Amino acid sequence: MCEYCGCQALPQIAELTREHDMVVNLIGDVRTAHRDADVSRMAWIARRVSAVLVPHTAVEEQGLFPPLAEEFPEGMAALRAEHRHVEAVLDEAAAGVPADPVWPRRLLDALDLLRDHIIKEQDGVFPAALAGLSTEDWEAMDAVRSRVGTLSADLATTGFATEAGVDQHAGSQQDGPLTPGKAAS
Repeated sequence: MCEYCGCQALPQIAELTREHDMVVNLIGDVRTAHRDADVSRMAWIARRVSAVLVPHTAVEEQGLFPPLAEEFPEGMAALRAEHRHVEAVLDEAAAGVPADPVWPRRLLDALDLLRDHIIKEQDGVFPAALAGLSTEDWEAMDAVRSRVGTLSADLATTGFATEAGVDQHAGSQQDGPLTPGKAAS
């Protein structure tokens, strides 16, 4: 990924990049689960990806993209459309394992799109933001982040085992699933 322009020195971009890194690692876990024909595990990981992306996408769409949309309207619209496509496929696993036998393939395709999307953001959007955003724009991103929170790396990637088709989750969460968009310590 990009590290040539210095944009990752900004805390707002560093946090978005950290979330991208979490998602990329989870995409690898989905591919492993697919190789193992473990659709239950794929669905569990899809929910983890969603948990990372909910606050991440809000920061991008409400803080980062608007000031760039004036100069790059088609590019920002395309990135938003990719967000909606990925979200739709991930949302199918929100309540458990999707019954659609084609969902695992659609998930892999959506995650391939997401991987390419991340590269576009890190190699194009983030450097453009470094060059073009004002102090007020960065403060607006901070305000969105304060409102939507973040997801700590340990919550996004906690271990799990699948037993009799039921997700078992061991990690920092005591009593329940991750709550997308809720700040984690």
